[in-house]
Amino acid sequence: MKYGIVIRYEFAPAWLRLTRDERNAQGQVFQKEIVAPFADRLSVRHFDAEAFNAGFSDFLFVETDDLNAYYYFIERLRDSDFIAHEWVRIDDITIGIQDGFKEYENDRG
Repeated sequence: MKYGIVIRYEFAPAWLRLTRDERNAQGQVFQKEIVAPFADRLSVRHFDAEAFNAGFSDFLFVETDDLNAYYYFIERLRDSDFIAHEWVRIDDITIGIQDGFKEYENDRG
């Protein structure tokens, strides 16, 4: 099954106080140390939302067939400076199954 996961989060003022160069460097750390180890099992895309929503500033859209890889990705994120330095606060996580009803209908026989 293919899972789609939306992770809504807010960048904190501490993040915004970093220079753009510092933020870009941390973005590279995110890609190399948090996303890359799972690149063969997860697709992770970033979306800016602050101009369109007041409840969160950004979201990730993650696609995977492997919920263990997703779980380990989240653990790695929780162990990162993004959380430790309180640069990011996760607001909400929503998960769904792509065409789950079709899977159900196929399994029913």
